[in-house]
Amino acid sequence: MTHQYPSLSQEQKKELSGIAQRIVAPGKGILAADESTGTMGKRFQNIKVENSEENRRSFRDLLFSTDPSMANCVGGVILFHETLYQKSDSGKLFPQVIRDKGIVVGIKVDKGTAGLNGTDGETTTQGLDGLGERCAQYKKDGCDFAKWRSVLKISDGCPSALAIAENANGLARYASICQQNGLVPIVEPEILLDGDHDLQRCQYVTEKVLAAVYKALSDHHVYLEGTLLKPNMVTAGHSCTKKYTPQEVAMATVTALRRTVPASVPGICFLSGGQSEEEASTNLSAINQVPLHRPWKLTFSYGRALQASALAAWQGKAANKAAAQEAFSSRAKINGLAAKGEYKPSSSSDKASMQSLYTASYVY
Repeated sequence: MTHQYPSLSQEQKKELSGIAQRIVAPGKGILAADESTGTMGKRFQNIKVENSEENRRSFRDLLFSTDPSMANCVGGVILFHETLYQKSDSGKLFPQVIRDKGIVVGIKVDKGTAGLNGTDGETTTQGLDGLGERCAQYKKDGCDFAKWRSVLKISDGCPSALAIAENANGLARYASICQQNGLVPIVEPEILLDGDHDLQRCQYVTEKVLAAVYKALSDHHVYLEGTLLKPNMVTAGHSCTKKYTPQEVAMATVTALRRTVPASVPGICFLSGGQSEEEASTNLSAINQVPLHRPWKLTFSYGRALQASALAAWQGKAANKAAAQEAFSSRAKINGLAAKGEYKPSSSSDKASMQSLYTASYVY
């Protein structure tokens, strides 16, 4: 018989659930600004800006110093290690700038993926060594939640049982370590958009992956009320010839979640996964209109789908700062509405927001 040993105190549980609920308060989601140096390089390449530490700092300063009303639709911001220790133009450390707006600070803690030998290019995520010490330090430095990304893919033989089990256990071990150190873990089992599979296949795989993840979280005694889930929406593969409506995507997504995610999880913050800004917002709004009971907050944790228009407006020029902030602010407000099922797409969406943000085998 399984014996329950004490893991977290009542005070720890109360703190963790309080943080999670603040992040996903009604109409709020997460700005994922935790792109690695290499990923920022790719983003900057598109606008012909040099990938220097100062340019990365400048762009993030622009996002974080947007007017205080951003706190009405952004409940949390995920940072990359470098960004956590950088300062805004005003000389304040970024975590302080973010906290002063009443927004919760988070940190990416995984160390990227490594291949699983004997599989069809599948991966596991690294970073468990020394994670406890890093989490303790991040908590001292002002972070209250963390993110760890696992990556799975759909193809003839994927995801394999090995990849599902390995990634589920890695996520559970990470989540347990985070909670012991006062950080709310965002559990992210991303199923990539790559492939020509249809909506039904993605729904089936999403259900199998999430079922395995929640079994692992239970086995590792993770306190679900003090976690958030960051899954993919259920969509067809990028190369699928059949196109599905936002309502079909929404129904498949909510059905998969209702079958697998316990009601005690406070919030589900979708990744955008290469959808255009407009698609990500329209699909999120449709998800919040599905006529089925949804016991969790359903909101966003977007990187590309919150920043693409802002990057296009900025172009690396200080003179464009206000225009870029306006583009970011506008997108954040749209997603805040979508998180309440209240976004109605207009025909006047600009070119940048309609642009597909898909990258094959996306590395963060």
